[in-house]
Amino acid sequence: MKYFFFLLLLFISVFGFSQKSKLDFKSIEKSLADPQSPYNYEKLIFKYKAYPKSLDSIEARYLYYGRSFKNDKISTSDEDFKNLADAFKDKKFDDCISLGKVLYEKDPTNLDVLLILLRAYDSKQDGSNFIHHLNQFRLLTDAIKGSGDGKSEKTAYNVNSVGDEYILLNILNIGEEYTRGSKSSKNGMIDIWEKDDNKIYIKVLYLNF
Repeated sequence: MKYFFFLLLLFISVFGFSQKSKLDFKSIEKSLADPQSPYNYEKLIFKYKAYPKSLDSIEARYLYYGRSFKNDKISTSDEDFKNLADAFKDKKFDDCISLGKVLYEKDPTNLDVLLILLRAYDSKQDGSNFIHHLNQFRLLTDAIKGSGDGKSEKTAYNVNSVGDEYILLNILNIGEEYTRGSKSSKNGMIDIWEKDDNKIYIKVLYLNF
């Protein structure tokens, strides 16, 4: 398997249909914690791990944005993630996979971890694990793309972190020729990426209820 195949699949994903509706973060938080809710976290994460294609766009939205309410998230500043990133930089893909599996079990919807695992499995030509994690990755990034159209502050794409913002920028093919401006907003910070007359609005969420 070649890396261009991975990029092609992501490119196709950009044009996939996603239902866009206003996000209700309090409802997401409540539903994820409710054992009786169809959007209970344990129910969703089971489907996500076993067969990600079985989740619909609403379930994906709850799962992606629900990560904001988890206490056991992996941060890029954590030592374990730094070790994973170093292994990836050194092209030690066996180490990437072993370290990445551990972090995936702790924080299965972490896009940074998923992306490194994808690159590692691609380099090892492990098609089965590559496709499985790619389906998860696309599910979560489609949830981001379904959160808005990026054309205004009110319809900005919503992301959980700055790292997720840069992953989205890569998928949307927003490169270095764009300049960034920022402004504070309720529950987050809005970044405006601008090139000529083209503007992309992305809201980095800082949820604190």
